This record gives sequence, C-alpha cells and structure tokens, in this order.
Amino acid sequence: MGLGQRAGRRGSSRGRAPEPPDADRPDHAADPPADPESVARTICLNLLTTRARSRAELADALARKDVDDAVAGRVLDRLGAAGLVDDAAFAEQWVSSRHRHQGLGKRALAGELHRKGVDRETATTAVEEIGRDDERARARALVDRRLPSLARFEHAVAARRLVGMLARKGYDAGVAYAVVREALAERPSPDETGDEALDDLLSDPDADHR
Repeated sequence: MGLGQRAGRRGSSRGRAPEPPDADRPDHAADPPADPESVARTICLNLLTTRARSRAELADALARKDVDDAVAGRVLDRLGAAGLVDDAAFAEQWVSSRHRHQGLGKRALAGELHRKGVDRETATTAVEEIGRDDERARARALVDRRLPSLARFEHAVAARRLVGMLARKGYDAGVAYAVVREALAERPSPDETGDEALDDLLSDPDADHR
C-alpha cells in the first residue's frame, strides 16, 4: 500500500464526525419528576422549623408554591395525624407568647388568630385561657412602664393616653378603666382638678381615649 493511500485512510478516520450519544442509554435518561406530596411535605416541615403554624397558614404557603389543592389536603391531613399541625395547640401557644411578650389583650389576640385562619371557637377557647387577674396584671405592667413618661401631665391627660394605649393593645374598656384608675390613684396629680377630671373621664364610656 502506498504512502498516499495510508495517509488518506488516516485522514478520513480523523475527519469522521463523532457518533451522537445514544438517547436510550441509562446515563442520558431524564431525571424523574419530584413526587408532589414529598415536595409539599418538605415545604411544610421547613416552615414548621421556625415556629408553629396554623393549618390555614400552611395551606396558603402551599398554594403560593402552586401545589395542587388535593395534594395539599392529603399532606396536611397526614401532618395533622402526626401531631405536627394542630390549630388548638397553635392557638394556645400563640396566645401565651403574644400576651406575655407583647402584652396583647384578648380582643387583639382573637383578631390575630382570626387572620391566621383559626376558627372562632378554637380562638375563643385559647383566648379565654387568660384569666381576668392575669389580664389585669399584664395591663397594669404596661401602664406602669408608660407612666414615667407622663409624670408632667395632669391625671385626665395621662388617663386618656393610657386608656388609648391599652385599647390599641386589645384590652376592653372595663379592664383599661380599672387599671388606669388604680395606677393614677397611687400618684399625686400635678393639677388640683386632676382627680375630678379623671373621675369624669373614666366614668364616661364615650370619652376620648386618644
């Protein structure tokens, strides 16, 4: 065989296009799609690692991730059966924490639970765990913390601001009036007419509490 022929054969071999990959071989197979229930369960567990959540909160989170409603329902049912999703326990924990650390009254706590999708009966049961004495003690602590900044004001002015503060925290008028009256009675008024004005204010349910 001549040199030219051998060179031609080598050249034709080197110039040959590479064979295309075999699409039927296992190493080129596409990854199987993720199981929707596993994905939904992972989303829920990740959320539950930061804090307890209501079933409605988790359902909303799954909907935002485009998880099918039927899949979400099955996953939440299983988590509920395992004790990981329990609206009664969630409501009790939420009320205890928010009342103790934020000083919120019953009305505000009930509103927060409603916004988190907890049903009215469950929310009411959790909120009523706060006893009347406990609620008054927490309200008094809020008032005592605010009072030093109101020392220069006469009782009527201080009372309006204190009652307004308690109202914003979710305390009903009866608790707010009683606690404010008690706190202000323990300090001298910078104005001689302060006590009389205070009596008028705290006996008028339509008084301005701003």
